[in-house]
Amino acid sequence: MTRKDGIEICEWIKCCLLDKKIGGEKMIKIAVASEDEMITKHFGHCDNFNIFEVDNNLIVKSESIPNPGHKPGFFPNFLNDLGVNVIISGAMGGGAIDIFNEKGIEVIIGARGNAKAAAEAYLQGSLKSTGTICHKHQNHDECSQ
Repeated sequence: MTRKDGIEICEWIKCCLLDKKIGGEKMIKIAVASEDEMITKHFGHCDNFNIFEVDNNLIVKSESIPNPGHKPGFFPNFLNDLGVNVIISGAMGGGAIDIFNEKGIEVIIGARGNAKAAAEAYLQGSLKSTGTICHKHQNHDECSQ
C-alpha cells in the first residue's frame, strides 16, 4: 500500500513516527540528572530525571521522572527506552558514558545549575561537556570538583 506521493506507508511510519521526524525536523528528548530542578553532582545518585521534549529547537513538554533505582548499566538502557537523545549531568562514571555512546545518546557532563536552563543552553549550543568522569564509586566527592 502506498500514499499518493509514492512513499510506502511502512517507510513513512519508520521515518516520521519511529525516528520521530516531523516536518523534516527530528524531535529531541533531553534528560537532565537532577535533584528536583537542579543538576545533580553525580549521575547515578540523582533523585529524578527532568525530561524535556524539544520540537524545532523549543522545549514543548517537560516532566520529572523519579530515579527508579541505581544499578550498574541500568540508567542508560532505561533512558534509551524512554527515547532520550541527550543526557546532561554533573559527573558520570565511565561505564555509563560508554553505554550511552554505544546507544548513540549524546553525553554532556560537567553541567551545573538549573536543569531547564541547562537544556536551553544545550539547544543554543552554549553548553559543552567538560568531561568530568568519576573514577571511584566508593567516594563521590571527587565528582563535584
